[in-house]
Amino acid sequence: MLQSFIQNIFNALQWGSFYSLIALGYCLVYGVLLLINFAHGDIFMVGAYIAFYVCMLFLGKFGIIPGMPGWLVLALAVPLTMMLTAVVGVTLERVAYRPLRRKGVNRLYVVITALMCGLILEHANLALLGASRRSFPTLIPTTVYNIAGVNITNVKLGVILVAVLAFFFLRFVVVKTKIGMAMRAISYDRFAVPLMGIPADSVIVFTFVLGSGFAGLAGLLFAVTYPVLDPYMGALIGWKAFIAAVVGGIGSIRGAFAGGFLLGFVEIMVVAFFPSTLRDLIAFTILLLILSVKPTGLFGVARRTKI
Repeated sequence: MLQSFIQNIFNALQWGSFYSLIALGYCLVYGVLLLINFAHGDIFMVGAYIAFYVCMLFLGKFGIIPGMPGWLVLALAVPLTMMLTAVVGVTLERVAYRPLRRKGVNRLYVVITALMCGLILEHANLALLGASRRSFPTLIPTTVYNIAGVNITNVKLGVILVAVLAFFFLRFVVVKTKIGMAMRAISYDRFAVPLMGIPADSVIVFTFVLGSGFAGLAGLLFAVTYPVLDPYMGALIGWKAFIAAVVGGIGSIRGAFAGGFLLGFVEIMVVAFFPSTLRDLIAFTILLLILSVKPTGLFGVARRTKI
């Protein structure tokens, strides 16, 4: 019984790592712009497809460059996938969000635009690449470590470690750097920041670079762990990551990180003790109860609007 419980904890940590990396992107954009970027889940999907084609290129499948070892392909694919996915996120900000922001439109229209951008990404993928699923290549052999009857793979440990390192890196950027200070200043008063000589548009672009880069990293890790890609893979996991960010406290980095792991833990434990068909029902009921007790989330703080 104890071994099974510990095994489920590691499974929950792995599953929660995906939610946390995506939730961090929601948190960044909302914290700076008070915008819920509902296209973020589909940016995660785009990141997984970018990782697929990058890895196929470095493996020599397209005949452009000679094939490389799997570990080297993975090492090169991580930064390249994050950069290319960040380009997608910045393009969305430049084309879809910035014109609306400069016109000062109601925030509801920006949210609707974000939903539309997500649908565009899904159906553009479907139109360009077809409905056939892609099988992600195996880059590193899976090694299973048996510790006191608990099976842990090298991939699972790697996913958890990368998620934790990404969280500490983001905390460092936001708390210890000048660009992070500018991000916090914009979240406090977006209209006063340009008067202080801070280029607000550049800071917002950097925010989308960070958020979309983490989504691309999550897409790569998810594809390595569950090597089947389809155009709609980001829809459900994106919504769940958003819910995790809300439960943790939307706008709080540690809240988004903790909310992702909380959702992963609840889902895995529900499947361990109940039929899998009840997973979403029980998991979201528990999260709803948490929000009913603490509406701002676990680490969220109520915002006050000056009149």
